[in-house]
Amino acid sequence: MQLDFHYYATYCAAFLAGYPHEEAQQIAYSAQFTDCCSRTFLAGIRGPRAAATTQLQTELMDVRTDIPGLQDITRIWASFHFLPYDLQAEVPGRTTRKYRSKYRMICGPNGDLLEETVRLAAGKGLQAAGLAMHVLADTWAHRYFAGTPSFVINNINYYFYELVPQDGGGFSERAVRFNSNPASPDDIEEGICTATLYRMSESSIMNLGHGRAGHLPDYSFMRYRYLPAWGDYQEIRKDNPSDYYHAFCQMIFALQYLRGQRDHFVKDRYAWDAAAPYETEIREILERRQADASEDWKAFGKRLSGKEIEDFELDKYVPEYMGAGEEAKDETFLGRFILAALAQKSMVTNKIYKSGNLLAGFSVDFAEKGFQGIRDFRKLLKFAEPGTKEK
Repeated sequence: MQLDFHYYATYCAAFLAGYPHEEAQQIAYSAQFTDCCSRTFLAGIRGPRAAATTQLQTELMDVRTDIPGLQDITRIWASFHFLPYDLQAEVPGRTTRKYRSKYRMICGPNGDLLEETVRLAAGKGLQAAGLAMHVLADTWAHRYFAGTPSFVINNINYYFYELVPQDGGGFSERAVRFNSNPASPDDIEEGICTATLYRMSESSIMNLGHGRAGHLPDYSFMRYRYLPAWGDYQEIRKDNPSDYYHAFCQMIFALQYLRGQRDHFVKDRYAWDAAAPYETEIREILERRQADASEDWKAFGKRLSGKEIEDFELDKYVPEYMGAGEEAKDETFLGRFILAALAQKSMVTNKIYKSGNLLAGFSVDFAEKGFQGIRDFRKLLKFAEPGTKEK
């Protein structure tokens, strides 16, 4: 997903969940900031590098693809953008352990880790809520891809067709044409999409997430069918307008829980009732063929709250963080986001490791083993609730 959904649509969901304007903006900022909190940014504010929730293209160009490097990539992308659906998934046919480990990293909505993610954010503030909404939304947009470099999981081929709505009803089909020129923008009308280079190397960074499918999973209007590399020649049909509407209504439900309006968060539950008065307008935004729906969501948010949504400004909270003393940094906006990011990465990495999968590296459970010496995670001892202290 992009800024249009992670920022503006998340604001709308937060407002419909009952948050006032200012709090909804902070949740939306945190959701979008999850796509921006790189090691480069953290170095600039002298924050803990372990709190990175994304990697810039310039960082990925220099990344190592040895085992420690691949584990580092996986910890970031699986924790925040491609949350695994089922870490114990049964893999069809006879397969190797290595393949099973990668297959079990495939992202999808309504997995057990989603419940863990939302519950982890409970009582941790608006920053944790926004970060959790980013993770939740991406489980819908990024389903069928994995947050670890893998040719055998994430590659796609020429069998990739867009389903284009027709005025009289129904859909026509056209083959999507991919190119690998990063300077060439997507041409929605002509069905041309920029994607990562084809590389047969299993661990090439070109095979991370949905890079081989370009931005198509990030467009709310997009419908397509294709053959995934892992699918044993079984066709996948993706209906983004439907998936994005599910994501929107699930965010409202999750935010109602985080606000204390619901006693429990349960996967596969949606606040259909809260969205119902606006369903036609929301679906029209999702269906509109445009690369960026920010203005539509921004206008919708203003109609909901009667107030203007501030444009996203990356450095908005930097002066507060930089001006705070060392002991006070954790109480700033960015400090609280950093704590939420460390906790989320710790939880996901620990769950992956406990499942017998080493793609995200080794992990130690704080509750069982105590502090093990990684400085950036000392903060979690204060942040985590008893019994949930994981690294």
